[in-house]
Amino acid sequence: MCRNNTPKDTITVQKAPRRQKSSRFYVYQNVELEMYPNFHEVPPAQRYELLVRKLAQCQILFDFNDASSDLKNKEIKRCALQEILEYISTTRGTIIDTIYVDIVRMFAINLFRTIPPPQIAPGAEGFDLEADEPAFETAWPHIRLVYEIFLRFLESPDFNTHAAKKLIDQKFVIQLLELFDSEDPRERDFLKTILHRVYGKFLNLRAFIRRSINHIFFQYIYETERFNGIAEFLEILGSIINGFALPLKEEHKTFLSRVLIPLHKPAGLAMYHPQLDYCVVQFLEKDPSLTAEVVHGILRYWPKINSAKEVIFLNELENILDVTDSVELSKVLEPLFQRLAQCVASTHFQVAERALYYWSNDYIVSLINNNIEIIMPILFPSLYNHAKTHWNRTIQGLVYTALKMFMAADPVLFDECARKFREDEEEE
Repeated sequence: MCRNNTPKDTITVQKAPRRQKSSRFYVYQNVELEMYPNFHEVPPAQRYELLVRKLAQCQILFDFNDASSDLKNKEIKRCALQEILEYISTTRGTIIDTIYVDIVRMFAINLFRTIPPPQIAPGAEGFDLEADEPAFETAWPHIRLVYEIFLRFLESPDFNTHAAKKLIDQKFVIQLLELFDSEDPRERDFLKTILHRVYGKFLNLRAFIRRSINHIFFQYIYETERFNGIAEFLEILGSIINGFALPLKEEHKTFLSRVLIPLHKPAGLAMYHPQLDYCVVQFLEKDPSLTAEVVHGILRYWPKINSAKEVIFLNELENILDVTDSVELSKVLEPLFQRLAQCVASTHFQVAERALYYWSNDYIVSLINNNIEIIMPILFPSLYNHAKTHWNRTIQGLVYTALKMFMAADPVLFDECARKFREDEEEE
């Protein structure tokens, strides 16, 4: 029905999932749309007026919960969106100040909406990260194109930040951030890119964006533990943290202590942990003096009965140790390796195995050897006990490797630890 010359960099629509639902759009009335000509079919002098008419046409919403309704009008709107996208992507001089109101209004009407709550909150009992598919947005054929148009608008070399300030303001940002709760990962991916562009272009909104994201984090940590876009927020913040100037401002250090560290607490940690881990390590690479605060914070939130979460914490702790020097390590040496000893002694196979893999990391082994007098007496009982009693051959092999390294590093201390272990065993 329309010309479907999709740009090469258009995001591919994913295959249909098992379950779908539409957001809560309010469809005002039934309207019959008219098929307007394409831009290359009218003289250049008439293209601006045609763009305005097409943008107005694309502000009409349709009910995608009923797949069979308004098929003709839905297709006309989709064609109009596709043609607008191609026109502003390939033609210079189309993004002029007078068109800003129409583009922003079209974006807002199509996308600013109520996001329905998920059937099962991520991380809640009964939620399976791999088995439970997200609810894909049924209105995606229109929503995707609206996102692409707005992204091209922001990235256009003709874009005038000063002219857009009246339209892309704090209210707009709040509504944009609320959309991150969408279950559809395709939508969150677009939102992530758009928010990043807004953050980069509107200097006056940067502090407000950070504060607003922090507010969502606080609600997630202390009230709801339910929000779909935590990983995307952290990914954006990871690149922002990467650009922080030194020395770090107190505001940024407060963000680490009051937001990033408490984000280890919620049950849904697995949904966003890689991004959280990256943010924390970025802070430590910029300011190693924060190491003690971070390690104590992670130890404070260490899971007691969740073995899968313990493995996640062990992964992060290794990444932290990889960027830690001996001076900073000395401040947290005993509590850190006491926790590692408990993990080595864990009855859960995966926890013990992950802890023992620390001895495969040459840098961590060098840190251990430099502090052998303190660390060996802490770890030796757990290792020696496992060497004698653990049922799993893989664990036994990893234990023997760690004990051999201890013996090579300080044979005298090794013998002393072995003697003390046997004495303590006899007393018991």
